[in-house]
Amino acid sequence: MPSRTLALTALGALTLLVAAPAQAHRDDEPVTAILETPALWSEDDADADDPAIWIDPDDPADSLVITTAKEAGLYVYDLQGNELQHVAPRPAPGEDDAPGRYNNVDLIEDFKLDGERVDLAVASDRGMDDLGIFKIEDGRLVDVTSESAGTIFTQSQEEINGEHTAYGLTTFQNRSGSYALVSRNSETEVALLKLKAEGDKVTWKKVRTLELPASFELPDGTEWTTCDDPGQYAQVEGMVVDEHSGTAYLGQELVGIWKISADLKGEPELVDTAVEFGIPGAYNPETDQCDYGPDPGYGGDVLRTDIEGLTVYSTGRGTGYLLASSQGDNTYAVYSLRGANAYLGSFSIANGPVDATQHSDGADVVNIPLPGYPGGLLVVQDGDNTPEGTDESSTNFKYLAWQDVATNLDLRSNCSRR
Repeated sequence: MPSRTLALTALGALTLLVAAPAQAHRDDEPVTAILETPALWSEDDADADDPAIWIDPDDPADSLVITTAKEAGLYVYDLQGNELQHVAPRPAPGEDDAPGRYNNVDLIEDFKLDGERVDLAVASDRGMDDLGIFKIEDGRLVDVTSESAGTIFTQSQEEINGEHTAYGLTTFQNRSGSYALVSRNSETEVALLKLKAEGDKVTWKKVRTLELPASFELPDGTEWTTCDDPGQYAQVEGMVVDEHSGTAYLGQELVGIWKISADLKGEPELVDTAVEFGIPGAYNPETDQCDYGPDPGYGGDVLRTDIEGLTVYSTGRGTGYLLASSQGDNTYAVYSLRGANAYLGSFSIANGPVDATQHSDGADVVNIPLPGYPGGLLVVQDGDNTPEGTDESSTNFKYLAWQDVATNLDLRSNCSRR
């Protein structure tokens, strides 16, 4: 198991891996969302978190946006943002246990199941420490999770109740099969799972795990770790795999973005660090907050914690863009997929046909032309949605045309077909 301490001075190459920020081009027209999904309210235990865009191979107009709402389960929307289906979370196994809590969701295409090829929606279940796996059939989600699959990180219900359970998730496919990367809440651990058919159900097998560093030796010789409640470490949530290169990008929320082979072999490399990286902090039990010291200046210039949703827009043959939600300043950073992942600029989502986006968690983008989105569709979570006519905050998802983002930052678009 790799050391939980990373010596930046020993790496030496950190300054080479982290590209100097480019001057972000900004078009005269701000980036705005075209439409949004209905508001989700905390009083209903509904908290929008992560989207996945499913393309209907027969009719792109019937494509779906599949989303997580934590304790409220899953919501499925059409391309107009209308709710088509709600999947309730799984009930708590006992009176003192937590119910299901779907945190992140992603897709698998053409999975062989019970003699047919199907597309799957795969969600991490923080409340159960496992996955929820759904076949997409006639525009609806059908649960095909094997009851015998077991948990991912824990060994008992008591451990599950400690909440160091399945958290972030992304999926990918290669010649050897279909896989999910799943991170662990309050830990630096990421697990590689192989998805397998079991009759008409889907199960998984843990292949290996990776532990990212929990502490770092800074250039001045001091050791730094993120400040959090005792026993909690800088977890990963936002993750994405560039299938062309087989590279996984992992967003460690208070640290930065790592890249590593999607099979979790080799040593992880930092693409960029959070602005707050290296700032000393001590947990204060009286205030339940961290007291911070002066900034020593070891962090990056772009990402403000938390680092959240990661997604990839491909322009073909290993080229394209990595998008990262910089939750601390309500922006989205864009990096090149090639080489050292040069920073290309940032954008925010302003008020327009619908309200602006703040504190964004998950995001997903596709490069396939869809009705109303000829260059592709970008869907992001809005963590501070403000519906017209009310001052009460809620959460939901915003739909954007990729072409608007590309124009704003002078990026390429690629119209491909499945």
